[in-house]
Amino acid sequence: MDDRASRARVTGPLAPHAEGFRARLAERGYAPSSAAAQLHLMAHLSRWLADEGLTAGDLAPAVLDRFLAARKSAGYRRLLSARAAGPLTEYLAGAGAIVPAALAADDGVLAGYRQYLVTERGLAAPTIRNYLEVAGMLAAEAGPVLEPLTAGAVRKFVLEHCRGSRSASLVVTGLRSFLRYLHLTGITPVPLAGAVPAVASASPLPKAVSPAESSLLLGSCDRETPTGLRDYAILVLLSRLGLRAGEVAAMQLADIGWRAGQLAVRGKGARLDRLPLPADAGAAIAGWLCGGRPDCPSRHVFTTVLAPVGPVSRKTVLAIVKRAAARAGLDAVTAHRLRHGAATGLLRAGAGLPEVGQVLRHASMLNTARYARVDHGALTAVARPWPGAGQ
Repeated sequence: MDDRASRARVTGPLAPHAEGFRARLAERGYAPSSAAAQLHLMAHLSRWLADEGLTAGDLAPAVLDRFLAARKSAGYRRLLSARAAGPLTEYLAGAGAIVPAALAADDGVLAGYRQYLVTERGLAAPTIRNYLEVAGMLAAEAGPVLEPLTAGAVRKFVLEHCRGSRSASLVVTGLRSFLRYLHLTGITPVPLAGAVPAVASASPLPKAVSPAESSLLLGSCDRETPTGLRDYAILVLLSRLGLRAGEVAAMQLADIGWRAGQLAVRGKGARLDRLPLPADAGAAIAGWLCGGRPDCPSRHVFTTVLAPVGPVSRKTVLAIVKRAAARAGLDAVTAHRLRHGAATGLLRAGAGLPEVGQVLRHASMLNTARYARVDHGALTAVARPWPGAGQ
């Protein structure tokens, strides 16, 4: 940390959190100039809160907007948006100094729902975010009192938010979960989850990435750079083991059993499964860990390369696949198509549907059964002759 950072003296309500924020910036790999700018922003915000007679706990999104407007009027030219102040507000929320923005305007229902999703359901963080977003939309439209909710209001909500939306199934799933919680806690006396209509789906045949396309994707990574080493290892895991993007992002160093040649996979519903670790996947991970991964306290396998250094997210993994596809000249290649490619590759190699289900870690064989549509050999064996075809 340079002298500019040490000169950022924080007084006022945020002063108790200054040293912790300073350490977090250093831990996340911020350049000295960037860290200094963030600390000076913290000092300015703390002085403004004191002048306004406010505490750290009063720092709701609307209050932050007022501060940023005042900062701009005072002639500041940098760090003038909520996004720019994100590292500071994220740290303060994590330290418990302020209420997270997602729950700032809530009367306690969303906070209780989030706790339910974490403790009772054990859902993954991305799923919790999706469910809370849907719950927040319903709460905003229904108002602070949710008791008057009716089946008609629920159906109207679905029609308004799912019309022409590619994420209609996410809205419907999240809405059912929230309505079950409202009934479970007695907020709504009538169970309304059954009033949520189903989303029509054509369920097209999975379009797998071919082995040739996988080779092009892997070949597009420049393994002379840290970013290339990381992207190559991620693509190998997606294409060889059929991992989900979120599972790759959640992978931790302790999940790799080098001696046993196994990989622990943190899947949906807090499941922990163990898969064999192929030699090429292990070599790709080792290449990233030894030759590309920056030093940081995170125990996640895959991290960002530039500051702020920290674990990659599911969205980052999806973006890595998209960029590799663009470099390789391939259209519409996604992480989910790579997962389909791993499944169909197993079928072509002679594996049965139960084996495919085990590798993909499906909770039900019904999820695996759809791959029978691409296993033409198995379908041929059970197909009955067309009447009159032998005449």
